[in-house]
Amino acid sequence: MQDFENIQSLWQSHSVELKISAAEMLEQAKKEVNAIRSRSLINIGGMVLSFIAISAALIYFNFDSWTTNLGIEIVVLAVAVYTILLYREHRLISRNDFTVHPGTFLGKLHEYQISRFNLYNKLYWFYVAAIAVGFILFFFETLHDLDTWIQVSILLFTVLWMVFCATILRKAFMKKEKERIDLLIEKFERISSQFQEKE
Repeated sequence: MQDFENIQSLWQSHSVELKISAAEMLEQAKKEVNAIRSRSLINIGGMVLSFIAISAALIYFNFDSWTTNLGIEIVVLAVAVYTILLYREHRLISRNDFTVHPGTFLGKLHEYQISRFNLYNKLYWFYVAAIAVGFILFFFETLHDLDTWIQVSILLFTVLWMVFCATILRKAFMKKEKERIDLLIEKFERISSQFQEKE
């Protein structure tokens, strides 16, 4: 047993320092930044398509109740605001050339991290509340002529889907996003320090 403890203490005291050049680290960071930028563009594209589809429903369908039109307008407005916020975030990480000024990009990356945190914690609830109010107003007319069990099924599914997205899906996405950005920030801090050492 004592041999095992000796081996364990020797193993814990032995640390290997991994040397990666600034160029290799910059190449890895470049791939990760491009992946974040691509995901950001895909999110923006999906929101734009949602905006167009929901706006088309407002334009091309004739609804009898003012509540339905108001509900769709609220959803369109919420999607538009959220899309603008996503675009603003995208610009934070896409405007700077991180290969020229890693330190400046690091500052923008910190801004991006704070912006993402605010978007998925504070502003997300505005978005969910607006979507919920929009759906409630929309359902006044559209569910009126359906059987009761269909009305309850649609409402239950909508509520459960929104709860699932607002809790489990959002938290999992936030955790993964935070880990990804933290790792990227760590890499850029190391890259910046290596560039400063060379100067």
